[in-house]
Amino acid sequence: MITAAQLRAARALLGIDQKKLAALSDLSVPTIQRMEARTGVIRGNVDSLMKLVDALAAAGIELIGEGSISSAGGRGVRLKPSTARIADTGGMEE
Repeated sequence: MITAAQLRAARALLGIDQKKLAALSDLSVPTIQRMEARTGVIRGNVDSLMKLVDALAAAGIELIGEGSISSAGGRGVRLKPSTARIADTGGMEE
């Protein structure tokens, strides 16, 4: 499973826009936009989700599930469960 936040973060880490991700995953730009606009886990056509996840993996992105350990090494980021959402509150809260 992949969340919309993971998708946006993955795209940012790769430094690509929605159009480039659509091309890499053989999906349409509106499909990528809909996926990124969701909150929580992305739901949709299994084939489309697999194309997306496979394209991200081929580009070097490792998706880390909640509570999972990243054993492959390398640099990355993870959102702490207790971290306030800046976008939701307009500022940092504790």
